[in-house]
Amino acid sequence: MRHGPFDLDDVASYRQWREQKLDSAPRRIEDILVPLDDPRALRAGERDALLERCATANMAIYTSNTVGDADKEIPRRLGTQLGLHSLDSHWLTDDDAISPISVTGVEQRGERKEFIPYTDKPIRWHTDGYYNLPERTVRGLILHCVQSAESGGENQLLDHEIAYILLRDENPDHIRALSQVDAMIIPPRNDENGEARAAQPGPVFSVDGAGFLHMRYTARTISIEWRNDAATQAAVAALARILAGSTPWTLHGRLEPGMGLVCNNVLHDRSGFVDAPQRHRLLYRARYHERITPWPGCAAN
Repeated sequence: MRHGPFDLDDVASYRQWREQKLDSAPRRIEDILVPLDDPRALRAGERDALLERCATANMAIYTSNTVGDADKEIPRRLGTQLGLHSLDSHWLTDDDAISPISVTGVEQRGERKEFIPYTDKPIRWHTDGYYNLPERTVRGLILHCVQSAESGGENQLLDHEIAYILLRDENPDHIRALSQVDAMIIPPRNDENGEARAAQPGPVFSVDGAGFLHMRYTARTISIEWRNDAATQAAVAALARILAGSTPWTLHGRLEPGMGLVCNNVLHDRSGFVDAPQRHRLLYRARYHERITPWPGCAAN
């Protein structure tokens, strides 16, 4: 890593960045809430409010006047206005690279239900696309709610920069271990034709060319391998413990119709949920290879 707050040898830069980050970090979901009229056509003030919150907390929650509107252009056009253009397409997305996240959607398409996002089961802490190749790193994410479940489906959100601070403050060696190029390995995925995806080793923490921190993580205990050394195992345990607790910066909420999350792929989870016969949870998920456009005057760390 280059010199700066994410360089373990640059303690002064880290302390300065840490103080600023913790001073501005939101502690309530209301602190990142932005009311919008139509996400497909943002007013200047609405766009500025989203960018400002994403610059501060790496995420924003919006409400909008689109209740009952199932237009997939809502997340697409919103993303374009925030500097998100390169959608991450994979075999479970629709042809437009936007995934309808619902239980009924999987049944209608005849795809396998073992992929937990497409079920009503809870999802543990993760960042999206942790199994992707490095050239397809997911840095931006939009979730737009068309319909919420009858009950459940709440999310916890945690800025990955806050997770980094909590882990580094406990022991900088945890960061060193989780920055190794083979710290976290996703085993290969096989299908009826053989190997559908090769094993994907990579770090948990990395810094991109612009100096922004990126996190690649899943709390799953299956289909995941960790580097087998004492330092990595200790770091993984410490991170799991931090996420299992309720930090002052862990935000809690549920997306209701017309609401959405825009973020720089922050840590998030999802509780299990229950649909009703006439109320099936449906979210649109759009993943991007870019980060959200930086707030004017906000440089990389």
